[in-house]
Amino acid sequence: MSVKSIELRIVSKEDVIRIEKWLKDDEIAEAWFGRYSYGDSAHLAYNPSEAASFSDKKWKEVFEDSDHKILSIYASGEHVGEVHLAIEEALGDGQLSVLVGRKDLWHKGFGSAATSKMIELGFREYNLFRIWVDVPEYNKNAIILFRQFGFIHEGTLRQSRPHDGARFDSVVMGILKNEYTSSITIDDAVI
Repeated sequence: MSVKSIELRIVSKEDVIRIEKWLKDDEIAEAWFGRYSYGDSAHLAYNPSEAASFSDKKWKEVFEDSDHKILSIYASGEHVGEVHLAIEEALGDGQLSVLVGRKDLWHKGFGSAATSKMIELGFREYNLFRIWVDVPEYNKNAIILFRQFGFIHEGTLRQSRPHDGARFDSVVMGILKNEYTSSITIDDAVI
C-alpha cells in the first residue's frame, strides 16, 4: 500500500465495528487513548461497542458534529484507522488523535499521512489557530511523529494515564498555524 494513497472518509457502521475489534487488543488500545481506570478502552466522542447500533438521529449527532470531526483512514480501499479533530471553536483550536488499527501497518507511514491531512484540514479548511495532542509518555513513537510535524511540548499532565497497573504522565504538544509549513512531506514524517 502506498502511504500517499490514503484517503479520509466518512465513518461507516462497518468502520465502527472494526474499531471496536481493534480496541480489544491491549497494545492498540494503549496506543490510542488507553484504558479507563475501570478497564474499558477509552475512546473520544463515542463508544465503539454502542455506535454500531445507534439510531440514525444519534449517528448524525456523533458523526456529523461540526465540533468533532471523526474520519476513517483508508488505504487502497481498505479501512486502516481513524482520526479525530475535536474543535473548540471559541478558542480556535482542535485536539488531534490518530489511530492506525492494524498493527501490521504501524510504522509504515499511514499515521504520518493521516496526521498531515488532518493538520491541513485543521488549518486550511477549519481555520484553526492551534492544533494540539495529548500523548501518553509511554507512546514514544507518537511523540516522535508529532515532533516531526513541528509540534512542541506545551506541558505535562501528571499521572493522568492508567497503564499496566501504574499511572503515567501525558505529554501535551501543540502547533500554531503560523508555525506549520505544508512543506513537510509525508516521507519526512514517517517513523
